[in-house]
Amino acid sequence: MKGQMPNTTIYFDNAATTRVSDSVLNAMLPYFKEEYGNPSSIYSLGKSSAIAVEQARKKAADALGCEEKEIYFTSCGSESDNWAILGTAKMMAAKGKKHIITSVFEHHAVLHTLAVLEKEGFEVTYLPVYSNGIVRVEDVKAAIRPDTALVTIMYANNEIGTIQPIPEIGAICKEQGVIFHTDAVQAVGNVHINVKEQNIDMLSLSGHKIHAQKGCGILYINKKYRIPNFLNGGAQERGRRAGTENVPAIVGLGVALEEAAAGIDAKNAKLKKFSGQIIDSVMKIDRVHLNGDREKRLAGNLNFSFEGVEGESLLLQLDLHGIAASSGSACTSGSLDPSHVLLSIGLPHEVAHGSLRISMSEYTTQQEVDTLLEVLPKIIEKLRDMSPLWEHIIKGETFKIG
Repeated sequence: MKGQMPNTTIYFDNAATTRVSDSVLNAMLPYFKEEYGNPSSIYSLGKSSAIAVEQARKKAADALGCEEKEIYFTSCGSESDNWAILGTAKMMAAKGKKHIITSVFEHHAVLHTLAVLEKEGFEVTYLPVYSNGIVRVEDVKAAIRPDTALVTIMYANNEIGTIQPIPEIGAICKEQGVIFHTDAVQAVGNVHINVKEQNIDMLSLSGHKIHAQKGCGILYINKKYRIPNFLNGGAQERGRRAGTENVPAIVGLGVALEEAAAGIDAKNAKLKKFSGQIIDSVMKIDRVHLNGDREKRLAGNLNFSFEGVEGESLLLQLDLHGIAASSGSACTSGSLDPSHVLLSIGLPHEVAHGSLRISMSEYTTQQEVDTLLEVLPKIIEKLRDMSPLWEHIIKGETFKIG
């Protein structure tokens, strides 16, 4: 059937999106037909939906270590990033603060939003991430100025999986009286997060990275801040984001967050084992580079670059073997330009083009890992044999990494 995926697909692109879990789907189903009332209505059918939304809000608050009134449901992580950054900028500009600090390898939901603010007269400091893909706390501290309105640093990078020193950055921001936002889309469900203990003022997350449906996210906003509304209209989300709630998605997101937070340790133990196997095997291939710090990274996110290999060709060859992976973030996969993340850690353009991201979930199996490790070296060898550059590379006549 046209458009139907092969049953043999082995999925290694969980950083792009995840399958909806059975428990999430089952929780959502009643709210499509039986419990379809508008949460703003006063009759029983509507009240039932309103209760379900608030139950999901409590689950989210418990998962993040905050109060229920600090949780706002959005349509996605990108919307949450936009609201946090644009809202904070507007609020702090009124106080004469128009300087923002971020890193060079943030998600485009952050970078493109900051580009808009730069056109409006804001000044943005872009911190380096060095070859290990990690922001240095001392760089954040040195960049803070009296007019700094916001620091926004992602919790974990979506392409290379490196985990940033978020609690330490949060402590610096708290000490300096600067608002701190983190895009935690990749981190939620993979690392333990407590926004109060880690001094996080605002946090963005997206449901479809943790086995909830696409089109639902959250922005946590510390109750001491009253940033401008994102959408004006009705009284939904305490008047901050108007629009009838997506009740089934919100219910599912609550379940997904509850399960993800509870399953972090077991999931990471499994994925660290798989990651170790993959790294040890793949690094035996000639002229390959593991992108990002080996230890300070998400357990299930690995990114390699292969000299003499073009990323798109690598993905197509893997797909022919029933393996789905990525050569960069899903949001930029249509671009022929090399990943800004890989360039930020010092890779040459030619090498950045030959990247492979392998991202796993709790559903990944040992058999799938074994299949990948059997197929990948053969594909790399095949593509290099076809490359007119490979002979020059091994003779040292062109770029080299490491």
